Amino acid sequence: MDVQREIKFQRILDAAIEAFAESGFHQCQVNKIARLAGVADGTIYLYFKSKEDVLIRVFQDRMGKFITGMSRELSQCKTTEARLRTIVRTHFSYMEENRSVAIVTQLELRQSDPRVRLPINSTVSDYFNLIEGVIQQGIDCGEVPKIDKRIARQLIFGALDEATSDWVMARSPRTLISGIEPMTALFKSALRLKEEPKKIKRGAVEPKREEDGNADS
Repeated sequence: MDVQREIKFQRILDAAIEAFAESGFHQCQVNKIARLAGVADGTIYLYFKSKEDVLIRVFQDRMGKFITGMSRELSQCKTTEARLRTIVRTHFSYMEENRSVAIVTQLELRQSDPRVRLPINSTVSDYFNLIEGVIQQGIDCGEVPKIDKRIARQLIFGALDEATSDWVMARSPRTLISGIEPMTALFKSALRLKEEPKKIKRGAVEPKREEDGNADS
C-alpha cells in the first residue's frame, strides 16, 4: 500500500472507531464513517468489502500495533514482576488513552456476527501467546513455580479484560491506570511469584548485636 493510500486507510479506520463507539456497530451507517473520514461513500468500498470488514480491520490494525508495542517493551524487562507490570500498564494505559477503541473492542465487537469474530482470532491469539511467553520465562528462571500456562494466561487476560469492560461501562468517571499496581500485586500473588533475594553489598558491616545484661565496669 502506497503512502497516500495508507494515510487514507488509517483516516477511515479512525473515523470508523469514532462512529462505532458513538452509534454502535449495528446502528452505524457507512455514510457516517465516510463523512467523518472526509471521503465519498463509495471510497469506503475501495478499501473494505463491507462494514463488517471495516470492524475486522479496525481490530487487526489497532490491536496488532498495541501487541507489537507491548512486545517491544517486554523485551526490555529483566524480571517476571517487571514483565507483569508492563502488561498491566500497557493494557490499561492504551485503553484509557484510546477510549473509543476500548468501547469498540469491549462492547461492539462482542455483539457482532461470529463471522466478524472469527477473522480476529489470530490477533487475539498473538496476545495470548505474549502473556503465556511471560509466564514461561518466569518458570524457566525459577521466579514462577511450574503451573498451567493456559490457566494462568486466562486469569491474567480475564482480569484485564473484565477491568476494562467495567471501566468502559462505569457511570462515574474514574481512571483505569489507578489499577496498575493493585492488579500487578494480584498477579504476583496468584502466580506465587518468588521475591528476588536481597543482596548484601560487598564490604557492608553487619550491625553489632547488644549483649544481654550490662557489661562489668
